[in-house]
Order: sequence, then C-alpha cells, then structure tokens
Amino acid sequence: MSVTQNVADGVLVLTIDNPPVNASSQAVRAGLSAGIERLTAADRTGEDLVAAVIIGAGGSFVAGSDISEFDGPIPAPLLPAVIAAIEACPRPVVAALDGMALGGGLELALGCDARVATPRAQVGLPEVTLGMVPGAGGTQRLPRLTGRVAAIDLIVSGRRIGAAEAHDLGIVDEVVDGDLLTAACTAARTVAKRPTATLPVPDEDPAAVEAAATTAVRRSRPNALEAVELVRSAGNRPVAEGLAIERATFDRLRTGPEAAALRHVFFAERSAPRRRGVRAASDHVTRAGVVGAGAMGVGIATALALRGIAVHLVDADAEQAGRATDAVRQQLARAARRERRDDTALARAQAAVTASAEIADLAGSQIVIEAVFEDAEVKTAVLRAAAEAAPGAVLATNTSYLGVDRLADALPDPSVLVGLHFFNPAAVMRLVEVVAGPRSAQAAVATGVRLVKDIGKCAVLAGDAEGFVGNRIFAVYRRHAEYLLEDGALPEQVDAALQEFGLPMGPFAVSDLAGLQIAQALRTRWRETGRLPTRYVEIPDRLCELGRLGRRTSAGYYAYDADGRQSVDEAVTELVLAESARKGIVRRPLSTAEIVDRTIGAMVVEAARAVADGTAAHADDVDVALVNGFGFPRHLGGPMWWARQQTPERLRAITTAVAEAAHEPDRIELVQQVLGGVPA
Repeated sequence: MSVTQNVADGVLVLTIDNPPVNASSQAVRAGLSAGIERLTAADRTGEDLVAAVIIGAGGSFVAGSDISEFDGPIPAPLLPAVIAAIEACPRPVVAALDGMALGGGLELALGCDARVATPRAQVGLPEVTLGMVPGAGGTQRLPRLTGRVAAIDLIVSGRRIGAAEAHDLGIVDEVVDGDLLTAACTAARTVAKRPTATLPVPDEDPAAVEAAATTAVRRSRPNALEAVELVRSAGNRPVAEGLAIERATFDRLRTGPEAAALRHVFFAERSAPRRRGVRAASDHVTRAGVVGAGAMGVGIATALALRGIAVHLVDADAEQAGRATDAVRQQLARAARRERRDDTALARAQAAVTASAEIADLAGSQIVIEAVFEDAEVKTAVLRAAAEAAPGAVLATNTSYLGVDRLADALPDPSVLVGLHFFNPAAVMRLVEVVAGPRSAQAAVATGVRLVKDIGKCAVLAGDAEGFVGNRIFAVYRRHAEYLLEDGALPEQVDAALQEFGLPMGPFAVSDLAGLQIAQALRTRWRETGRLPTRYVEIPDRLCELGRLGRRTSAGYYAYDADGRQSVDEAVTELVLAESARKGIVRRPLSTAEIVDRTIGAMVVEAARAVADGTAAHADDVDVALVNGFGFPRHLGGPMWWARQQTPERLRAITTAVAEAAHEPDRIELVQQVLGGVPA
C-alpha cells in the first residue's frame, strides 16, 4: 500500500510509502483521504483517536507531486481536496518531516495544523521552475506563516531550505534531534487545531513586498509574475477564492507548452546518467585530487569542496598552487552567499581544500581529475604521475576534445581512466559529460557518475568521440553561424537573433568570451587530418591572423574597451563583406527566423548524427547537454524537444536549409528516425 495506517496511543499514524521519493501519486492521495476520513469519523464510529500524524517512509516526506500525471486530467482525489479534508477535520493533524518535503509535499504539510522536522529535512516549492505555480495552496498558505516577502522569494526561486531556516521563517514549528515519530505524536496530542488557511497574513512594509516582487521576477519567466500576484493577493480576498484562482492558474499553466518542455528536461536529466546500463557507484567519494590550478582546476575543486569532499589541488608551480587555494576559498564564499549557507558550513568547505606542488601528495585520493592544458603529451604525463601517486584511484581527464582512449594508452592500466568533462565556470555550470573509453572499466564510470551526482551536477554519458556530445554539436552550430556571415548577416545580427530566441549569448559573443584560439585549434586539427568541412569559412582564421582572439585581446568579432564593454567593429564588418566578395557570394538580407532555423536546425541535424553513431545515447541526452552546458533555453526543452514541436513540413524545410548551407545531403530521414518518427 502507498499509505499505511497504524494507531499509537490514540494517534493515527499515516505512513506514506511510495518509493523512491514518496511522490504524491493518486494512490498516495487516496490513502491519505481514507486516513483523514477515518479520523474525522472517530466520533461516529467510537474509535478512540485524538489526532493524526502524516510521516514518510524511507527517509523522505513527500518529494513533490507525481508530475507524470500533469500531461492530462489528474485523477481524483486531487491534493487540494485532501488538504481541505485535513483542515476541516475536527482533530489536529501533524506533519512529520524528514528528507524532502517539496512541491505538493510541502503544500500537504502546510495544510496540517503543525509541522515537526528533523535537522536534515528540506522544504521548497519548485513549481515556478517547472513552468507552473503551486497548485495546492502554496501561494495562499505559505505567506500566512512567513509573510509575503519570504514567500515570494521561496516560490519564485524554487530554492530548497533546511529545517533551521524553515523554523526561523515559521514554516516548521519544531526541529527535533530525537525520534521523529515520537516527537510528532507528542505534538499531535497537545497541539490545538489551527488550519493554516484561517491565519492572517502578517503585516509587512508594502515597499518591502514590492521590492521582493521586483527582484523575484526580474530574470524569471511570465509564470513567476503570476505566482507573485497570487502571493500578493493572499489575505486580501476570501481564502476559498484565492485557492480557486491559484488552482485555475496552475491547471492552465501545467498544460501549456512551456511546462511541458520543462517537465521533459526534468525527466531527461534523471534518465541521462542511467544510459548504457550505467548505475552510480554505491560508495561515495570523500577524498579527491585535482591536478592543474588554472581556472578550470579551481572551479572543479570548488565544486567538490562545496559538497563536502576533501580536495587536494596540485600544480607544478608552488606559487600558483597557493594562489589557487585562495581562489577556491573566495569562490566558496561566493557560493555560500548564493546558497545562503552559514559561516560554519563555509568554514568546513574552505578547510576541505589543500594545495601543493607535489603530485605525491595525491596519495589516498579515491579519484584524481586532471585539468591541465589541452595538450596530449602534457595530459598523459600528468595521468601517469597520478597513477603512480594514487594507486587504486580512478583517474579522470577533463579534456574537451582529446580522446579518452588515446590518453589511456599511456597508463599501465587503461581501465581506470574516464572522462569527466566539466564546463567553465565549473563551480556554476551543471553539465558534466562522463565519457567512457573503449577500455574504461564499468566501476570507474560508475564512480564518475556517483561523483557528479554527489556534487549536485547533471551527468550525461558520452561516447569517446571528438568534442563528445556538447562541443561536437556546438562546433557545428558555430560553423553554420559563420555561413550566415558569408551569406548576408553580420555578427551582431546573428547574436541578436539567437538572444531573442532565448540563448544568453549569441555564438560570436561566446567565441570572443572563450577565445577564438580554442576553435582555431580544432580547425587546425581538421586541416592536418584532412577533415575540413565541405564548406569552410575563413573569417575566423583571418581574425586570428590579425591577433583578434576575443575579449582578452580587446578585439575579436567585436571591439572591447578597457572596461570590457562590447561594441560593433567596422573592421570586422569590412572583413565579412570582403570574404563574401572574394568567394563570389551575393549577399542577401537574412531574417531573424531564418537565422534561428539554420543555426538551431544545425544543432538538431548534428545531434541526430551523434545519436545515430552512438556518441549520444539518446536524443533526450542532447537536450540535457545543451540546456545545462550551453544555455539552450530550458523553457524550450532543448533542441530535440524543440524539433519535435515543429510540423513535418517545417522540420523538412529547416533540415533542407541546413543541408544547402553546408553543401551536404539533407538528413531529414535520420532526424525523423532519431526523434522517434515523423513529428506530430
């Protein structure tokens, strides 16, 4: 059963047991309804019940609703009806919170008369991040406990907070170190009936509420504004009316295209680490080494230490190693402020970081990650030394383009090497590509997946091919953006069109930020190995020849002043026009729609090829990689989800335009096959 009933000294204990996270499914809601009905009917039936406790089995309360139900009509009983029954019940009901109480789980707890939690409990309302608003009273009950300012912050950000903060805000009534069920039953016998919906909303400075609302929606989607308005209205209209408006808003948004795309990404992120038969190792990494104290090494060390992993950072330059330690600690301080961690947690994370110039100091590491210069000889030398210093450790390379198996050739035991491709800035970016070479041991790959999961990032399993999944697709996207320059666009037009589409930066601004020398190295490898594409644009080569390597040289596709401000450079315009003329290309105006179709379409076509040849295990993994590593708009679901939303005629027109631009065959059949057939 999803909900079991037991009686302990007059307290009806309703235990939710719906592994793995006790999602609020139809069966759970039905079980809770039956329990509350039994408690309500106690006077009539003569059963000696004084109260009820709702608790979760398996170390979690309720980690949200079963969002697989959200694509169609949600089966009864609905969660608002369950909560209404709890509030109408003449006897008190106490929520016992351990582990996660998220979304509908927190709303269920808010509908109870009191909440008791363990120190490890976490609460949150993530619905806005899934394109919706809370739909079971979150916007109406939470502000009655916390005030509107805190409620706006929690609901719009979707952030999880710990039991201590939840207690300070008034969400949790008691935090207990002892047995949770015992404490909850004690509270249930003594607490007064106090439906949250009947409480007044605390008075607050209207200016503070307005400031919270402005801050919350500044970078959010339109549904965040609707959530803010619902919170603002709490207490200003009858609660039944507020709850009805909230539910209607929730139902309208959950069936919309944005929420569907966000649910797709949600499920895809959970499936991606389990492709190819891989499961995360059961043993957690507690001690890791990082070799290379540059920006990437510092970012990786920060990501590890932030999640409680002891990190030793090694760099051949002792002074650089010392500077890197300070840099990690500064990044940890920024992350602690961002995540609202207390001083004790920050001090613990900073103490977890050590550094030296001696690779022998990696002894005892369970995993060693190299993050040195992208050169095969440099990397193999480091990996050999790490294997000797930390026998038995898994070795990981952070290479962006070099093959994992090629690097494994230098090791006595090639099976211990995997790829862990972090994205810059590593402390912030969620994507990590876990790359298994042909000789990588399953246990080594599983350790890599476990590490990525433990540090709160998103793992995508990638095949051992140049550029893996993300960089391979992005390279083609960038190449098609270059075709647009020859055909009639200018860098600022392309960038503006793709920012309007939803990308945080256009491809040419990204190139300037990363440095044009990175893509130049890839083109050099293509040239040396006879792999230049059929249509090749020389504009980036010309820029590199002129020393225009991007922001760090104050000039790339754009010009940059001393403060880093970007501006259009007429010299680049002249260069682009001259290259079109040199090739005899008649330039023509290109619309925003064509720019988007050709660049995003190029992503889709190359992604289909990557899935077909096994570099990506599934089309959904491409969406996870591009959303989390390259800024593809999450609310559009990723390039493959976006492609599925196009009509068959439009998709064919897009792939045809991509093929014509590249002077290559049309890949429409392959795209349709990878997407699962002709799109609806």
